[in-house]
Amino acid sequence: METPGEEGRGATLGLSSLLPSLLLLHWQKKSKVETAAIETELLRDYRFGQQQLIEIWGHACAIAITKAFPLTSLAKKQPTVLVVCGPDQNGSIGLVCARHLRIFEYEPTIYYPKRTPNTIHQDFTVQCEKMDIPFLSYLPTEVQLINDAYNLVIDAILGPETDHTDVKEPYAGILVTLKQVKIPIASVDMPSGWDVDQVTSDGINPDVLISLTAPKKCATSFSGKHFLAGRFLPYDIQKKYDLNLPEYPGTDCLIEL
Repeated sequence: METPGEEGRGATLGLSSLLPSLLLLHWQKKSKVETAAIETELLRDYRFGQQQLIEIWGHACAIAITKAFPLTSLAKKQPTVLVVCGPDQNGSIGLVCARHLRIFEYEPTIYYPKRTPNTIHQDFTVQCEKMDIPFLSYLPTEVQLINDAYNLVIDAILGPETDHTDVKEPYAGILVTLKQVKIPIASVDMPSGWDVDQVTSDGINPDVLISLTAPKKCATSFSGKHFLAGRFLPYDIQKKYDLNLPEYPGTDCLIEL
């Protein structure tokens, strides 16, 4: 399998690169309000726990990384991965993803600049620490250091719950740095810096997108490798929100769109 990389960025769109967007027209894409409503219903009515949902999503993200970037395809001798985590739920999903990648024999390093006092987030942090996953104290602003040290970056910074119009430090600076990296980027749920409800390419321009539950509206303009993780959703929720999700192959927890 060919690893997504820098060569495909900015290339003239052919039919093959348009297919993901054309296929997404068939599946219902969710707005920020709808995404929040689905999660609230899962937590309140279906009695899912927040920690349970984050674990499901983080595990699926790690599986997606193994499919998009198999160990045998990595350019560097060491299977290094940089996981950049934000302060909210997307950041916790990144922590879980890093833990599972460590189990899958990758070598993740986490940059988590603002640790939240939330108990669930603290639990995931401790789990990573107990597995000897290193945490960076700062993100190098010299982009070449990142390119040389890691095979790819996982963007778990800003999710649908974030106000993209008011991105504060240190995250604004992190986005500036990550826009310049040459190694592949995989974004969790949506590319950081994008408006969840708009077709836009502002913010990070990833090679891989891992949508959670259902693709977001902004995913219409994404033409890279796109995975969906949402097989756990109860049928009644799928029907209520007209998700029209694709059929997952076999027993897989995610599907490439």
